[in-house]
Order: sequence, then C-alpha cells, then structure tokens
Amino acid sequence: MNHPIHRVVSFDPAGPYTLRVGFEDGTEQTIDFRPVLEGEIFGPLRDPDLFRQVQIDPEVHTLVWPNGADFDPATLYDWQRAGKRLEALARQWTLPGDHSSAA
Repeated sequence: MNHPIHRVVSFDPAGPYTLRVGFEDGTEQTIDFRPVLEGEIFGPLRDPDLFRQVQIDPEVHTLVWPNGADFDPATLYDWQRAGKRLEALARQWTLPGDHSSAA
C-alpha cells in the first residue's frame, strides 16, 4: 500500500480547537479537533491552554503538543475522510465515567 508522505509547514488558529493547517504542496485543511479530543492522549487537549501550545515538530513535520499528542501528517492532509474514522474511534477512547465534552 502506498502511503503518501505529507509535511505540515504552517498552522494558524481558526477558532476554538480549530486550526488552519498548511502543507508542503500549498494546500490547506481547516480542522476542528473537538470531535477527537477524547481519551488519555487527546482528551487533555480539551484544556484550551494546552491546545494552544501546539507546534510543528521539525523532524516529522506534523502538529505536536507538550503532552505527546500528535497526528500523522497524512491524516491531517486527508482530514475529510480520516477525521471521520478518528471521530468513531474517539468515542471508544472516552474513559469510563468521563462524560465531559469539548467546549
């Protein structure tokens, strides 16, 4: 299977938990991360202060957060399709008894 290689080259805030992400080929995706902010890794990103600490990792060219959360750049590039799959998975990542949702 041929896995396309993409690199994140820029990002800008576009709303609460939403980033406009630029790629090496000049394309952009505006991604609302709220539906996937669940579970042990991504759940802490519901804290707006932590979410805003996003950076581009210079080695792997993707978005990373101080708690170790990151996304494959190919997933970000194809968010229209891949994001839907992650949303379904995120419902399974919700910790038992954790019924909070991203604001």
